[in-house]
This record gives sequence, structure tokens and C-alpha cells, in this order.
Amino acid sequence: EKGRLKLAILTTVKYTVPKLLGGFCAAHPGIDVAMVVCNRENLLLRLASNQDDLYIMGQPSENMDVVCEDFADNPLVLVAPPSHPLVGRQRLSPKRLKDEPFILREPGSGTRLTTEKFFAGQGVRLKTRLEVGSNEAIKQTVAGGLGLAVLSATTVVSELALGELVLLDVVGFPLIRRWHVVYPRGKRLSPAALAFKDWLFEHRPRPGPSR
Repeated sequence: EKGRLKLAILTTVKYTVPKLLGGFCAAHPGIDVAMVVCNRENLLLRLASNQDDLYIMGQPSENMDVVCEDFADNPLVLVAPPSHPLVGRQRLSPKRLKDEPFILREPGSGTRLTTEKFFAGQGVRLKTRLEVGSNEAIKQTVAGGLGLAVLSATTVVSELALGELVLLDVVGFPLIRRWHVVYPRGKRLSPAALAFKDWLFEHRPRPGPSR
């Protein structure tokens, strides 16, 4: 097989898809791959203008005429610095966090939207200490003791293993979202795009424990 594949993936997906991409490229050496990593807002703009072959993201906007196929679970977890007084407490009520400072992604982020929707449903208005544009910066900020954060479980595996961050046991968490493979409805996928989509679903991560 020969061809070119253009992928656009959400920033959080960069912890999952590139690992699968290595196996795909080894199995399909004739396919050249270009991958763009961007936030939700820019990804939706690229999707609306059909700039790429496939888009891997959370839930696209409801008003977009697209094909949206479930790919994998994306559990969101609540993390704290190891020194936080709530570490080790069990089954915390979300209302217990109403006065805790939070480190949030930028407005429009899918993770932020899901987080705010969950807490609003619990009658909690989040107290925002900082807005940060990258998961890496959020992790460092939380580890430094500036607040709590909700992040995709895939982004904090190393930090949890090293003890730099700790999960808080809060009722309702993890919040389960889904990754999707998305493309405009009616678009005829290239052989390279079809091959990658098949590979992705065949080798996708299987659900596992999030704690």
C-alpha cells in the first residue's frame, strides 16, 4: 500500500494514538503520515474545512454533519498534590470541593466543559485559580500545590506511578468520556485513511481500571 495520511488529533489523544501509529507505520511502510495535534477549538475548525483525512477527538459539536465512531474510553480523573489534606479520604462529596482552587484548561476545552457540567449538576461552581493551555503545565501546577485538576487518566499515568500526583476519591469520578474517529459525512476516505481506521479499531486500548 502506498499513499499519504493526514491526521488531526486532540491534544489529550497524543498520549494514546502516537503509540498505535508506530505499529501502523511499520505494517504499512508505503504510507506517509502527517499528524497535527491541536486543542478542541482548532480541531473543530479543521474538521469544518475538511483539512485532514481523519480526526480523533471527544464529542464533536451536535450541529456538525459528520460520521462519529466510538474508538475508546477516555476516563477523566481528579488529581491533587500528595500533600493535599483530602488525599486518602474516601467517597468525598463533590460539594466538599466547592472552596478548593482548580486549575482548568482554556475555555472551549472538552475536558473543561465536561468538568464544569458535572460540578454544575452537583450545585458546585468551581473556584478557578488558573487557566492553563496544556495538560503538561496543569500537571506541574497541581504538583506544585496550586490546586486540583480534572485530567484524562491517560495523561497522568507516569505522575501517579511516581507519586507526583494523587487521585482523589470523589463520588461520580472517574467521568467517562469517549474518544471518537470523526470525518465529514459523505467524505470518501482514501485507502490510507481506511487502513488506519481499521488498524485503530483493531488495536485500540481496552477498558481497564482507572484507579
